[in-house]
Amino acid sequence: MTGTHPFDAQSFLRSLTHRPGVYRMLDARHDVIYVGKARDLKKRVSSYFQRKQASAKTQAMMALTSRVEVTVTNTEAEALLLEYNLIKQHKPRFNILLRDDKSYPYIYVSTQQRFPRLQFHRGPRKGKGRYFGPYPSTTAVRQTLSELQKLFMIRQCKDSFFRNRTRPCLQYQIKRCTAPCVGYVSREQYAEDIDAAIQFLDGSNQSVIDTFVARMENASQSQEYERAARFRDQIARLKEVEAQQLVSRTSAKDLDILGFASNGSIHVVTVLFIRNGAVIGSRDHFPRVVGDDDRTRILNAFVAQYYLGRDAPAEIILETKIRDAELLEAELSVRAGRKVRIKSSVRGDRLRWLQMARTNAEQGLNVQAASNATIRRQLASLKEALELDEPIERLECFDVSHTSGEATVASCVVFNAAGPLKSDYRRFNLKPESAGDDYAAMAEALRRRYARIRQGEVPMPDVLFIDGGKGQLAAAKAVLDELELDWLRIVAVAKGRARKPGAERLFRAGSRSPLLLAPDSPALHLIQQIRDEAHRFAVAGHRGRRAKKRNTSRLEQIPGLGPKRRRELLKQFGGLQGVIGAGIDDLAKVHGISRTMAESIYNNLHLDGHH
Repeated sequence: MTGTHPFDAQSFLRSLTHRPGVYRMLDARHDVIYVGKARDLKKRVSSYFQRKQASAKTQAMMALTSRVEVTVTNTEAEALLLEYNLIKQHKPRFNILLRDDKSYPYIYVSTQQRFPRLQFHRGPRKGKGRYFGPYPSTTAVRQTLSELQKLFMIRQCKDSFFRNRTRPCLQYQIKRCTAPCVGYVSREQYAEDIDAAIQFLDGSNQSVIDTFVARMENASQSQEYERAARFRDQIARLKEVEAQQLVSRTSAKDLDILGFASNGSIHVVTVLFIRNGAVIGSRDHFPRVVGDDDRTRILNAFVAQYYLGRDAPAEIILETKIRDAELLEAELSVRAGRKVRIKSSVRGDRLRWLQMARTNAEQGLNVQAASNATIRRQLASLKEALELDEPIERLECFDVSHTSGEATVASCVVFNAAGPLKSDYRRFNLKPESAGDDYAAMAEALRRRYARIRQGEVPMPDVLFIDGGKGQLAAAKAVLDELELDWLRIVAVAKGRARKPGAERLFRAGSRSPLLLAPDSPALHLIQQIRDEAHRFAVAGHRGRRAKKRNTSRLEQIPGLGPKRRRELLKQFGGLQGVIGAGIDDLAKVHGISRTMAESIYNNLHLDGHH
């Protein structure tokens, strides 16, 4: 093994300590290709330098290893945390990696406010108030928030909207809010509704029903029949929800069930979420595994990477024992401030949920395998259609979107053997001089993207697709010639004369006539998919940029209204539509806006209405 400085393995091994720590394998370019932890560094690292290695994966890794670095820690628990952080930082190619590391959504209750708000939340949970979750998907949160609105009529509007209301909004009219913004409900009564909503989120449905029964009887005795009727309807709805939940309730409270399935090349870990004794959904994860690995090692790596990055429930149920179970239990318990158990031998409800999680994992595996087979077939068909010598591993496609030159945005989408690689998607807000000129816009986006690719910052695609015809192809070729990347295969995808799917013409550099593929060609289906995805991504970026520009442009036309006060107005009213809907009195309440300026803003924004 060689490097810039020769690595003397035997001297290195002799110098190692028997203390716990973390070791890193580096290749000739000094990139970290593997991170591991050890209770005894000397024993663990020395095992890699034995003449015969047990697995082909380890042999391949050691063939690339030019250097080993270690960090000694005080305890194995410290080594576990350092290993987790280094894997997250370096994403080494020979480690088992959790690819889907998106944060899960929560429901947030701003209990510190006078009239608390219920809202969707994703990200760090640092603010004051209560957080409920995590939920497996955005849809699950939206459904729960909708149910809470119907049951408890708690506000979900933004604070800026809430502070500036002078009359109730539509949510009050359709009985989804009690209109605390205009004083239609007392603080005490609203606090009771918030307490009931929190009890419901905690799973104490019967307590909520008992509370509502008492409130209904009190209202009836006080001859407040309208309030009593509201409580009666809420009780009926709560009992409906309770009946639905009984189908999926278990004696457990908060736990995650991990199912596993593998076909040797694709590995799936399904997390089934049980919260407050009810199943609230599941999510499939596809860890990246190099070479052969058994389910015990995959699950061990998954639990460490997944739960050290988020709050763990009271129990984590697995179908097999994992090596670091005790270590992880101790660390997760410290982080959660309560006992966290990792179990693999279960009975009753837990066994039933484990079987369900395994069934879901097998289903996820089948779907992913079918999808991968389709992509592989499409890539093989595309290789044949474009007469390429090497297999295709990476594709990029560019599109440009604008409205008469306004807010021009270019998109770059990336596909690989697994399909869309959304983490590598990019948008380019183009300069005014490129606006309205599709060729110049495409050239600017390609120049910015491929200058980085040329420097090795971004992987090189095997084929570059651009939406357009001969003109776009010429513009793209000129940019790549300028960057000395003229060897890259470029394909311009032009719609046929009828502009119908299946009639696309493919223009290639050096070929006079366009390539026409059969409508049922797998290669054409892949090209259509990547072209449509680039178009969707460009249009979404353009609309966002145009909306942002128009939000500020109408305010920019008002004499004497500077950027600081424009920002304050947009912030206070939640956007331009809120400013337009505000009266002069409301506008004058904003810091820095005088009565005269409020009248000027109002008149300017409503000028069109007088014509």
